[in-house]
Parts: sequence; structure tokens; C-alpha cells
Amino acid sequence: MAGKIDTRLKELGINVPQAAAPAANYVPYVQSGNLVFISGQVPFVDGKLTYQGKVGADFTTEEGIACARVCALNIIAQVKAACGGDLDRVVRCVKLGGFVNCTDGFGEQPKVINGASDLMVEVFGDKGRHARFAVGTNALPMNVAVEIDAVFEIN
Repeated sequence: MAGKIDTRLKELGINVPQAAAPAANYVPYVQSGNLVFISGQVPFVDGKLTYQGKVGADFTTEEGIACARVCALNIIAQVKAACGGDLDRVVRCVKLGGFVNCTDGFGEQPKVINGASDLMVEVFGDKGRHARFAVGTNALPMNVAVEIDAVFEIN
């Protein structure tokens, strides 16, 4: 029987990908008490890296938003793995941390990271509302446009 969140995902036409394996010497998530810390997620789609370059040069703000949404889907995949496949265990998305690989003078990092924030609210409703930061940087691993980490409370 599908849970409430799985039903919601189906209604939204969202397919959660398989949780990606780590790309270096770290684990994709750590649970401490009721908190799950999700390592930074980058825009992998079907096992392939997408959105390599800088927002403000190689990508528009709108494309950056789409990239952040892909990162958020990968975050949901990791929290689903942490919950043994049951997203109804999510009590709340506590915090997102968003990094945008961007050009000097680019100031729309919060708008870009809204791509992830909006998805959390679409999927989890009020439980998806979170604290967050959105910062710009001159480089990210593998030259991705966006990387986002997260903290969730689960039961």
C-alpha cells in the first residue's frame, strides 16, 4: 500500500530516482537521533551528470532553478533510503543548504535555490517548509551549477 507521500508524488507526476552512491570518501546520509543529514547532492539524472557550468554564463536563472530541482529530487531519494523506503516517516525538512556555481555579480542565488525549496513544499506540504541558505561560489565539484545538502527530521 502506497503511503501519503508516495501518493502525492504520483499525483504530481514525480518519479523519485534511486539514491546515488557517494562519489568520494563519505556516506550519502547520516542519521543521528531523529535527524538525517543528507550529503550534498548534485544534478545526476539517470546516472549522468547534468548542468555543468556557471549560472549567469552557461545557464540562465531559470535553468539554475531546474538544476536545483534535480538536486532536490536526489535529496528526496536519499531521505527515502534513510527511511527504509517510507517517506511518510518524514516529520519535517529542517534545513537546505544551497550552493550556486555562478559568475561574479550574479545575485539570484535565492531564486535558484527556490527550485529545491518549492519542490520540498510541493511534496511534503507544510512539513517541507525549512530554514535555508543560498550562496554563490566560483566553483563546485565536477563544475556542477548547483549543489544542495539537507537536514530532515524523521520518526
